Formats: sequence, structure tokens, C-alpha cells
Amino acid sequence: MSDMWLPEDQDPRTAGNPQGEKANYVEYLANYRLTLGMKCDGLAPEELATRSVPPSSMSLLGLLRHMARVEHNWFQRTAQATGEDRIYWSPEDDDLDFNGAEPTQECVDDAFASWKRQTGAAEEWFAGIDESDLGRELPIAGHPDDVVSIRDLVVHMIEEYARHCGHADLLRECIDGRTGQ
Repeated sequence: MSDMWLPEDQDPRTAGNPQGEKANYVEYLANYRLTLGMKCDGLAPEELATRSVPPSSMSLLGLLRHMARVEHNWFQRTAQATGEDRIYWSPEDDDLDFNGAEPTQECVDDAFASWKRQTGAAEEWFAGIDESDLGRELPIAGHPDDVVSIRDLVVHMIEEYARHCGHADLLRECIDGRTGQ
């Protein structure tokens, strides 16, 4: 138990043996999303907004906002070609997702709601994709001459979460010493 975040019988993440390529992607992405949420659980707004080390603006709250932004960009703007404006971004501040992470309950509530909304929309969209369609290419939002396959988009999201869950581990350990998977 010393290196586990929760006792095994309380851990919501799965370690099944999914059958098929899409099922594997769904499980990995779901587990990484759960991990990020777990790393933020039980912290006050000031703790969630605690930045790593100067000059970095990285915080757990910033990571939540960033992942909401990334989910929105890939699953809404690219996969579904919604034409929506980016979230947590401005022409003046490309790092608004991190720089705008303020230690207030309002900012925390907004970040969690946005992230949950984006992950829910992404899950709903991906559930409608047939495994045989994973190789279909989509124009990348903001880069109409570039394309990405659905497979590459989802693998990129898994990679994005994996990297940032590593950051979240270190941030959480700095806040309260809590470590583990």
C-alpha cells in the first residue's frame, strides 16, 4: 500500500484485459483521466494553484485547465470540426490555461466543470467511432493543411495525460508529501 494512491479495493481505475485496439485506448485514457482527478482530490484552492518552481506557472489547477483545453482542441475543434474558439487561451497569452489558474473556489469550480464537460463530450464522441474507422484522417483545427488520424489523435491524448500525470505526481508530493500511483 505504501506506493499506492488508494487501497486496491477503492481504486476506480481498471486493469482489465480489453479486447481490441479501441477498447485499449478507452481504458488507458479513462485511467489517466481518473489519475489526474485523484491527484487533485482533497486540496484547497490555494494548494491546487500552488506553482511548481519559478519561473514555471505549472500547478495542479493549471494542469486541469490545460487538459480541458487540450481535450476541447482535439475532440471538439479537430475531431468534430465545431469551429469553436479555444478555451483557456487568448492571442495575448498562449499559456492562459496555466497563467489564469487563480487560488479561488470559483476558478477551481470552473476548471473541474470545464474538464468534466470536455472529457464527457470526448467520451461520447469516441463511443460513436467504429474501430475500423480509427485510421480516418481529420483536418487539424487551425491547421487545415495538416491532418491527423483518429488513432493518432487518441494516442496523443493518452501521451498528453501520461506526461502530465507525472507532473501531477511531483506537484502533489510538493504540496502534502503524498506519493504513489
